[in-house]
Amino acid sequence: MKVSMKEIENVSKLKPFERYRYFIKKVADFEEVWTIKDQNDDFALSDIEEYTLVSLWSAEEFIQSNLNEGWKDCVPIKMDLEMLQNELYYVLVKNNYLVNVFPVNGRSGFVVSIEEFIRDLNLELEDYE
Repeated sequence: MKVSMKEIENVSKLKPFERYRYFIKKVADFEEVWTIKDQNDDFALSDIEEYTLVSLWSAEEFIQSNLNEGWKDCVPIKMDLEMLQNELYYVLVKNNYLVNVFPVNGRSGFVVSIEEFIRDLNLELEDYE
């Protein structure tokens, strides 16, 4: 999925929950999700208070505004829904991480538990069956 500069600007201006809704629809539609990994091929993490987060986006173009400071050496990774389920879900559940959906410009996005994320994505995917 390619995203125009106009769409990047418009979506980046949305409130976190609105970006989350946009994200869920796009992931269900294109069956892919984007995250970032560090030089050790580990998922890039961030912390808010006592919680550790893994960030997700609907397209690679949205990641670029976040590749600064601690993430400047990270690389975008595309995952299909199978990889999301088989690899990322396990890491999130095992480590009790939360999902940071659609951070922009170094600010957190909409933070949800893996259970909430799975529920919302599955509900949206049902509309595509």
